Amino acid sequence: EGGSERREGSFQRRDGNFQKPAATIQSGFRRRDGGFQRTEENINKDKAIAPQNSRFEEDKFSEYGEIQDGFNVEAELLKGDIRLNRYVSMSGVCSRREADNLIADGQVEINGVVTKELGTKVTVTDEIKVAGKIVKGEKNVYILMNKPKDFVTTLEDPNAKNTVIELLGSYVPERVYPVGRLDKNSVGVLILTNDGELTKVLTHPSFNKKKIYHVFLDKEISNEDMNKIATGIELEDGVCFADEISCLEGTRSEVGVEIHSGRNRIVRRMFEHLGYKVRKLDRVVFAGLTKKNLKRGEWRYLTAEEVASLKSGMKNLV
Repeated sequence: EGGSERREGSFQRRDGNFQKPAATIQSGFRRRDGGFQRTEENINKDKAIAPQNSRFEEDKFSEYGEIQDGFNVEAELLKGDIRLNRYVSMSGVCSRREADNLIADGQVEINGVVTKELGTKVTVTDEIKVAGKIVKGEKNVYILMNKPKDFVTTLEDPNAKNTVIELLGSYVPERVYPVGRLDKNSVGVLILTNDGELTKVLTHPSFNKKKIYHVFLDKEISNEDMNKIATGIELEDGVCFADEISCLEGTRSEVGVEIHSGRNRIVRRMFEHLGYKVRKLDRVVFAGLTKKNLKRGEWRYLTAEEVASLKSGMKNLV
């Protein structure tokens, strides 16, 4: 289950990525390297809005050793005061722009007093509440997981069993959340973090953080349906499309799909709309990260370089 590699120059997946075979361009379709690709005029057609990932949790500071690959709000405060919106964002509540909205709406208190001044600064001795809940600064952590089947990424249900958080065990003291969704039956690359700003960047389609899926179908897919997926399908919540779609050479029942939409179960829904059943869905790339050297259920911390790459669009949030 860790990967697949087909013979005779086929469409291969190496280290969790897709390598496309050379193929003859076919007339009648916009094809590149054996696949269908969106044209420039339609790239920005999908305006799906990812759900906000705001969290209001009353957490306590944990004891940390050396800070790695992230920030610690308390450590930042010891260097001097910081802006209130930065404090709220670094606490994992939301993005900095969303923090500005919360402050303007009067949902943020400093030492029991509501403040609506966006430029307000706080110190290490201040008590900050958001929507009546104390927020505490935690070290921002960034985790990459190879999600196994039968584990859920939805954490809102307190009775849910087999959540991806359980796979972290007691090794991660910080409260982290999955970025986006992979349904219970899907597997592959999953990012978990308590960085609200980064979550905004990774889940909102306007930042163009691409995802690539290896899709196993119950039957062979036709050129006509591949073209429909590339040019746009009308679903109940609007038009959606794949940025690129390619068949694995040697079989038309396994497909590589590149997409940036953040809508729920969008890959499965597109194929099901056309009469296909998805037997298996494996996310092999998310925002440039693959599951290289990670078996199903394993995870690791991201490197500083990987975190910097993920944050490449965060300047748009400030």
